[in-house]
Amino acid sequence: MIAKSADSHSPSAEEVLAGTPSVRHEPGARERIRAANVAAGRRIAVLDDDPTGSQTVHDVSVVTVFETDEYAAGLAAPGSACFILTNTRSMSEDSAVEMNTSVSASLFALGQSFGGPMEVISRGDSTLRGHIIAEIRAIDASRRRVIGTGFDGVLLIPAYFEAGRFTAGDIHWANVSGKLTPVGETEFAQDATFGYKSSNLRDFIAEKSGGTISTDEVHSITLDDIRIGGPGRVAQILDGVSGGAFVVVNATDYADLEIVVLGLLEAERSGRSFGYRSGPSFVRALAGLEPQEPLGAEQIWPDGNPGGHGLVVVGSHVGLTSRQVAKAQERSGMAETELDVPTLIDTDRRDAHVAEIGRHVIEALATSNVLLFTSRTLLRGGDADDSLAISRTVSTAVIEVVRASLAAHPAWVVAKGGITSHDVAVRGLGIRRAEVIGQLFPGMVSVFRPIEAAPEAVGTPYVVFAGNVGDDDTLADVVDLFATPLAEGNQQI
Repeated sequence: MIAKSADSHSPSAEEVLAGTPSVRHEPGARERIRAANVAAGRRIAVLDDDPTGSQTVHDVSVVTVFETDEYAAGLAAPGSACFILTNTRSMSEDSAVEMNTSVSASLFALGQSFGGPMEVISRGDSTLRGHIIAEIRAIDASRRRVIGTGFDGVLLIPAYFEAGRFTAGDIHWANVSGKLTPVGETEFAQDATFGYKSSNLRDFIAEKSGGTISTDEVHSITLDDIRIGGPGRVAQILDGVSGGAFVVVNATDYADLEIVVLGLLEAERSGRSFGYRSGPSFVRALAGLEPQEPLGAEQIWPDGNPGGHGLVVVGSHVGLTSRQVAKAQERSGMAETELDVPTLIDTDRRDAHVAEIGRHVIEALATSNVLLFTSRTLLRGGDADDSLAISRTVSTAVIEVVRASLAAHPAWVVAKGGITSHDVAVRGLGIRRAEVIGQLFPGMVSVFRPIEAAPEAVGTPYVVFAGNVGDDDTLADVVDLFATPLAEGNQQI
């Protein structure tokens, strides 16, 4: 089905949602999806372009190294899901393509050895930042090379319901300070590297393709299709997609995505194949996972909270993060230390500055929780690649400080910002494989339990906190949850 493009009038979210059918709940949808995945021997590999895509799932593996044996360990059981952290949002497009090509080829080959379908999801930002078209094309090319056929279609599903991001009327919406706003009108669309103008996802694909894809070539599964037609209608639409065309998936609720998955499974049984560019919510639906309540203390510390002081690392520069940092500074009483970005890009002063900050963090952890943050003024390069280079320079300095902090054995670590979270995990804490045990809030802020990592980090709760989620108080709330002594028998942090 081809939906009509948005006209010059930008409707409000209320106008768009007013005429939609009520949410439809398919009986036993999650159980049916799980059973179908197991019966088919399906595995779900998620190439996560930063480490925050697991915010809606639990009891799944996360792998940070590019080794087939680790992928196999994370995907050992039929129906299992595993996140592979590629961190490609911090890379140039060429590097991102190379990474996606290599990792997806290994995964498709692994799927053949398992004897069941290997679904490779390209997980990206729910506010549309990233190498969207280039990455999915790289995965498609790998599939053609390894399996012999590419995707009939690519589903674009950036939904992240818990953070207020959903698609209706083909327009992607974001809840910004309590107001539903077309995503192209938010601060995220002004990103120095991945900026864009279009909120209508069909127009967005045309915009990002640089003219190689027209709006009319992008298909759409509407809320009417999902809620009135059900899985059969979804399967019918997908049966009509060919040539790797993009398909915008409208959804405002997990029940919508579960219907889409049931239709998708029906289409795949008839021999169709699909790729995916998704936000966090779709992975939960495709795996048929049940929702889980926010984590309790007994889940984070099954052997009891050992106490001690923690480290909070902040690298994200979106306005929301800066407001969150300010609130945390007001409330928490943490020792504070700042990496000055202009100093970091000055090669004559950089090393001494990083060493000084590292010493300060080690000393402060002995007596208090510590907030390590980069200066809040965002420095932009002359172009997108220059901006990424500055980000990498800053991130390297953050990592050096985190590695130094391990000498003080922080009791827990919180990383704020997608790229920051990845680099702290991989280069700072040495995490190779971890388990996502769940989230601190509904669908937000995952906690990893490192399994293979630097000796000082194994078992240490690691909190992955995206830069663009929560409200102004959420970072302070997270710190309070870990820093406040827990009452005996308290079931929630």
